[in-house]
Amino acid sequence: MVWFILLFTAVGIVFISSLLLLDRRVPLCYVRVHVGVMVLPAAVALAGLVFANHHVTVGLWRSDMLGWFMALFILALGWMIERFCLRYLYGDRVYRKYFTLLTFTVGIAALTWLSDDIRLLILFWELPLLGLTKLTRLKKEWRPARMAAARMASAFSLSWLALFIAGLWLWNATGHWRLSFALSTESIRHLEWWEKTGMSMLLVLAAIVPAGQWPFQRWLLESAVTPTPVSAVMHAGLVNAGGLLLTRFAPLLNGDVSQMLLAVFASISVLVGTGISFVQVDYKRQLVASTMAQMGLMFIQCALGAYVAAVIHLVLHGMFKATLFLQSGSVVPRPNQTIRLSQSLSRTWRFTGVVVGFVAGGIILLMSPEENAKWLSSLILGWTLAFAWERLAVFKDGRIIVLFGLVGAVFVSGTVHGGLMMLLHKAVPLSSNTSVAAEAIAVLMLAAGGLASIWLSAHRSSELFARLYMQLVHMGEPRLESMESHPRYLDDYLQKEVVNR
Repeated sequence: MVWFILLFTAVGIVFISSLLLLDRRVPLCYVRVHVGVMVLPAAVALAGLVFANHHVTVGLWRSDMLGWFMALFILALGWMIERFCLRYLYGDRVYRKYFTLLTFTVGIAALTWLSDDIRLLILFWELPLLGLTKLTRLKKEWRPARMAAARMASAFSLSWLALFIAGLWLWNATGHWRLSFALSTESIRHLEWWEKTGMSMLLVLAAIVPAGQWPFQRWLLESAVTPTPVSAVMHAGLVNAGGLLLTRFAPLLNGDVSQMLLAVFASISVLVGTGISFVQVDYKRQLVASTMAQMGLMFIQCALGAYVAAVIHLVLHGMFKATLFLQSGSVVPRPNQTIRLSQSLSRTWRFTGVVVGFVAGGIILLMSPEENAKWLSSLILGWTLAFAWERLAVFKDGRIIVLFGLVGAVFVSGTVHGGLMMLLHKAVPLSSNTSVAAEAIAVLMLAAGGLASIWLSAHRSSELFARLYMQLVHMGEPRLESMESHPRYLDDYLQKEVVNR
């Protein structure tokens, strides 16, 4: 009870502080004070994660390891992004509003996963998505921003409507608004198969739409017009929320046909997103497409009942993607910056990479015989190591250094993954009814896509390669009404400035 009061108090303080920014009488330097105050709720969330009782329910709220961990992750990430905004957005016409909306969006998103009431979860699911739409529309003078916000609003409304219907249906079938009661073994046992299937399908729809999964990826690909900090918040926290939603409703998804459909849609998203990221030349659109692919992998893990792995995936992806967006300026070429590349790739080196990937995948398969999605994990790890080994051959100098760096990265990744597994394994539900068909579908689709990409890369002069390339380019580009050859609102600003002078 005490930790909830402290967290709500801290979040309330930063909300009030963000509202003060809207008052023009408050000096602009107060923004730095507000960003400093943002540390307070993150510190309380950290203390709650360590000291709070993780097996109690207080009114509409539930204290568990997953809820406190996600609150800490979201609040800490929000604080870092707001610190980045201090200089990046300085001078923007709506500089103050960015911080107000970012604070409310991050604060509500952090509280979402501590709720234990279906009505509260439905409300908190919509509010961060609404805040994200408002953040995108702040530059309303620019037509692409307005169009992107409109498409986001349509997609998010569909997601919220699906969750609303699913939550109302679950309450009507079980008689409980409290989520822990509605999803208890006793309540689930009394549901008919068609009720579970219907609710599961609605939950899957509610989850994949905000994640930009196929065939709802258009809004995500057009969101590249948003300012970089807003993109960081979007791709690091809010797009990932679908995995948490499915994790919370995991008892409804055990062994259901919705898992197979989720695996199919997610596998297609992985292939399409990866393809778009390869053919795009715009860096932000590459990052957006890679998010689509990574969220597809996360949903495949959810479809196979590997919810712990899915939560770890979304957290690590969020940190990694936020870093990439905030450091996107570093991809601009610098003078006298050259990298010596190898002109040839020996067959021996490529074969060695294949062997390394195959052995690594086999080791993972043998070491985790009882783990959900073991075939998928071994496929992904083996393929990743084989690809990374092959990329080492691109560098003419420093291969040994890069190799040691790769080994170190694997060690650090394994250590972090193991620590998070120990932290979350009791808080995240374990699925005992993993769908073998869903795993087979996902593994076969991803393997077929990978083999097809190898064949196509070796036959780049073929008509099939040209058609596929152009189709991926077309899918990754925004609609005509969402583009402008030049930001015309800047011309308007300049004209107004001339007139005022």
